[in-house]
Amino acid sequence: MKQIFLLFLLACAPGYAQRDFLTSDEADQVREAQDPNDRLKLYLGFARQRVDQVKSLLAKDKPGRSLLVHDLLEDYVKILDAIDTVSDDALKRKVNVDIGNAAVAAGEKPLLATLEEIRESHPKDISRYDFVLKQAISGTGDSLELASQDLGKRALEVQAKEEKEKKDIESTMRPEDRAEKKATAQKEEDANSKKRKPPTLLKPGEKLPPE
Repeated sequence: MKQIFLLFLLACAPGYAQRDFLTSDEADQVREAQDPNDRLKLYLGFARQRVDQVKSLLAKDKPGRSLLVHDLLEDYVKILDAIDTVSDDALKRKVNVDIGNAAVAAGEKPLLATLEEIRESHPKDISRYDFVLKQAISGTGDSLELASQDLGKRALEVQAKEEKEKKDIESTMRPEDRAEKKATAQKEEDANSKKRKPPTLLKPGEKLPPE
């Protein structure tokens, strides 16, 4: 019985595996795009493709389309999350993302309108993907709102959120772990400070003569 049960689990495992929301080619393009602005434009293009594919599927009454629509919308929501993550990460590192952010703000408006039109048209199989469609609409609105924010203000909010998360993590640490973390951070700061000192020809202990 145990062997039969194990075989059953192995047979079911592929169905429970997490599906990648990007194709292998898309993932390669993202890895090659080191600049956050380029990555934002790439992700926006992928999001547009997913919505176009959904529209194409809904234009034809074919059996089995509801599952494909559901998966495309699910991938679309994850792409939106990736867009917001790239922007926030760039702001943390003080990298300018004005160009990519403007592209996202301009590109997400028509996507939001299309998704709302799809829901208002009430396709006959909408019950099978209505929940994820609502997520897509809500996620697009939230992402659009973030992209439309003043980047200086958003950077401050991202920094405040990061500091809060650090404090929350530290509050759960043992006192000795907090002390060790603080000591490590101090050592890193001291090492960076030494690296930043200007070069000198003086030997250790020597001082410049008074003027």
